[in-house]
Amino acid sequence: MAALLELDGVTARYGPVQALHGVSLSVDEGEIAAVLGANGAGKTTTLRAISGGVRRDGELRFAGKRLARLGPDAVARLGVAHVPEGRGTFAELTVWENLRLGAYTRRGSKHDFARIQNYFPWLGERRHQQAGTLSGGEQQMLALARAFMQQPRLLLLDEPSLGLAPKLVAEILKIIRTINADGVTVLLVEQNAYQALSIAHYSYVLRVGRVVLEGTAEELKDRNDVVRSYLGRQAAG
Repeated sequence: MAALLELDGVTARYGPVQALHGVSLSVDEGEIAAVLGANGAGKTTTLRAISGGVRRDGELRFAGKRLARLGPDAVARLGVAHVPEGRGTFAELTVWENLRLGAYTRRGSKHDFARIQNYFPWLGERRHQQAGTLSGGEQQMLALARAFMQQPRLLLLDEPSLGLAPKLVAEILKIIRTINADGVTVLLVEQNAYQALSIAHYSYVLRVGRVVLEGTAEELKDRNDVVRSYLGRQAAG
C-alpha cells in the first residue's frame, strides 16, 4: 500500500531548543499509525510539524506534495485535520457553530451534519448548546466531529484519551476505528501505549525527539520489555 504521509529527517525547534532530531516515519493510506513516547519525547511536536504549527526542516510529503514550507491553512486545505491536545473547542460558541468552523476549508452542508451524526448521535439534540457547557468527554468528541467536518484524508489526533474515564476512552477508540474503516487515515499520538496499540496497525516510539523503535502493534506488544524501557509501566496496560 502506498504511503500517504512521509517524513524523512525532520527537525523542529522552539527558539534555541531543538525538539525533533531527524524524525523519519511513514503512514500508509487507510492505516492507523501511532506515535508513542513519554512526556517530552516530541510526539506533539511531530504532529505540529506535519500540520504546520511549528517551523520545521527536512522532507515532509503528504499525497506526494511537500509540506515543509506550508502553513497550517495550506496543509488543512490539502486534507489534513489536526485535533490538538486539550480539545481546543470554542467554549462560547454552540456545538453547531463549532462544527461549521471545522468545514472552513470547504462548503459545509446539512448533509455533512447528518453524516457526522452517524458517529456522534447526541450532537443533534445538543447542536444549540454552548460547547463550554459540555462534559470533557463530549468536548473531545466535538473536537473529533469538527475535524471530520473537514472531510480529511489524514486525521492527526493528539492524546484523545487524556483525562477521560475508561468508559469514554473506549468509546473514543471505537469512533476512531470506525472513522478509519470508512477510509480516513489516522496518525495518533498517545502516552498510553496499551490504548494506542489496541487500535494501531503500525507504531513508532519517540525518545527526546528521535525514533528509537518501530514495528507493527503486535510486534511491539511482543516486545513489551523493550517498550517498557522507553514508555514505562503503563505500556503493559
